[in-house]
Amino acid sequence: MGNSLLGTMRRTPKVGLRKNFWSKFPTFGCEEVAAACTAMEEYVAHLGEVEDAVTEISVEYTRLFVGPPKPAAPPWETFYQDGESEVGFGRPTFEMREALRNAGLELKNVNNQYEDHAGIELLFLSVLCTRIAQGEVPDAVPAEPKDVQDFLEAHLLTWIDKFQAAVAAEASGAYYDHLLRVCTALLHTMHAELTS
Repeated sequence: MGNSLLGTMRRTPKVGLRKNFWSKFPTFGCEEVAAACTAMEEYVAHLGEVEDAVTEISVEYTRLFVGPPKPAAPPWETFYQDGESEVGFGRPTFEMREALRNAGLELKNVNNQYEDHAGIELLFLSVLCTRIAQGEVPDAVPAEPKDVQDFLEAHLLTWIDKFQAAVAAEASGAYYDHLLRVCTALLHTMHAELTS
């Protein structure tokens, strides 16, 4: 999901266009995740009738997250945390830059995105979860479940619902609305598991 938010579908994997991807997507026994996946599966089935779905979704991506003149649904935490800032570079950007550095990660930023971009934050979360699942990864800073909980509470969960709502307001029922519904359901489920 992180990669899907970092570039148009012309530049990212198209796995999200496969209906069976969503039918087999892990729901972790959560009704909200299952419902979001089912809705995405139904949407993707509808895309089979669209002549050029990749172009349609790429245009949607550009309108939502790039502009012109500006993104309809800015994908940066700073926008939602710093009073809907128009600047795009704020406290969350610096915090994410530090979190990446402390985790021993380097951002290879071919997209020229700020560190508090939704896609980068989701990929960072994925790294934390992978490190926990694999135990201490050689030459890496180990992670603990508490690190995941702290990160969710300090970053993603403070703004992902607002971001999803902004996408829904601009493109209700379209690809990225569905994608972010799956994403937010997963994040809330993960947090509930960590705090129970």
